[in-house]
Amino acid sequence: MNIGLFGYGKMGKMIEQIAQDRGHTIVAKIDVGATDVPYKTIDVAIDFSTPDTAFKNITDCFENGVPVISGTTGWLSHYDKAIEICNAKKGAFIYASNFSLGVNIFFELNSHLAKMMSNLNQYKVSMEEIHHTQKLDAPSGTAITLAEGIIENSTYQNWQLNEAEEKEIPITSKREGMVSGTHTIAYQSAVDDIEIKHTAHNREGFALGAVIAAEWIHGKTGVFSMKDVLNLN
Repeated sequence: MNIGLFGYGKMGKMIEQIAQDRGHTIVAKIDVGATDVPYKTIDVAIDFSTPDTAFKNITDCFENGVPVISGTTGWLSHYDKAIEICNAKKGAFIYASNFSLGVNIFFELNSHLAKMMSNLNQYKVSMEEIHHTQKLDAPSGTAITLAEGIIENSTYQNWQLNEAEEKEIPITSKREGMVSGTHTIAYQSAVDDIEIKHTAHNREGFALGAVIAAEWIHGKTGVFSMKDVLNLN
C-alpha cells in the first residue's frame, strides 16, 4: 500500500518506520508549507499534522479521492464540516484521539464500567492523566474521550480540569519527565475504591494503531472509528 504522511514530526517518523516494516511504501511526506502533493500515488493518507493545517489536509485528500486516517487534535471545531465533505465526495475517514489498540479497548472498558456504576451514587468518579513535560495541552485528548464515555453512560453531565461541581468529572493533569501517557479512572466510596488504568510504555502503540487503521480502511467508503477497526461495535 502507498501511504502519504501529512505531518513529519516524531509521530510521522515512527509511523514511517512501522509502515515500512509492515511492507508498505511511503510515497509522500507532507509538512507545513508543502504545496506539491502527489495525490494520485497515495492509497491512504495518515495525518498527524497541526491543528492549523489538519482540516485543509484532510479535506484536500477527500477532494482528491484519498482515504484519511487522522490523529491530529485541536481542529475538531471543523469536524462536522470535514464529515460533510467526506460524505459528499464518497470518501473514507477515521479520526481518533488515540490510535493505540490498548487504549481503544480501554475506552470500551471505561464505558462499560460507567454503565455498571451509573446507579451506585455512593461512588464518585475522578480521573488522572500523566504525560511528558513537552505535552502542552491539558487535559489530554484521550482523557477527554474517556470523560465523554462516562458522560454518555451515566448521569454525569460535564468534565472539568481539577476541581469539579456535582455531576462533573474532575480531571487532574500532570506533566512529568518522559511519560508516554498514563490514564487512571477511579470510583471512590467510603468503603472501597475501584480503579482502571492504562499505561503506555512508549509511542509505538499509537503509530502501530494508525497503520493498522490505514490497512483496514483501504478500499472502503464512509466515516468509521477504531471501534470498527477492532470489531468492537
